[in-house]
Amino acid sequence: MDKALIAQRVANKLFSTENAVDAAILEATQLLGGMIEARQEIGFSAVLGSEAAAKIGAALNALTEARAAVVSAHSELAEAKLRLGVRTKMVGTGPKSFGESTVGDNVVEHRRAG
Repeated sequence: MDKALIAQRVANKLFSTENAVDAAILEATQLLGGMIEARQEIGFSAVLGSEAAAKIGAALNALTEARAAVVSAHSELAEAKLRLGVRTKMVGTGPKSFGESTVGDNVVEHRRAG
């Protein structure tokens, strides 16, 4: 099987994992915010739900550490791809880096005129 196709399959799983971790961070952040808003709406003291809020905060910390680990793995996998001789840019579903757009399986860098 073609190394580039295998690498793209791994890249797709990597992008999916990155998106899942980001989604979990967003959900947990919205949960914590919603808990605080609900407590304020009800008019209860900050003591209500403080232990639960602390646990959600700990979960957020773990998720941000997981995100950092996945981003680090992304860099290492990019190096491994080059060692395997795969030179094409793996295309994901997330936002592109500043100044890049995809054309087919290739990445084109936009340069400013001037």
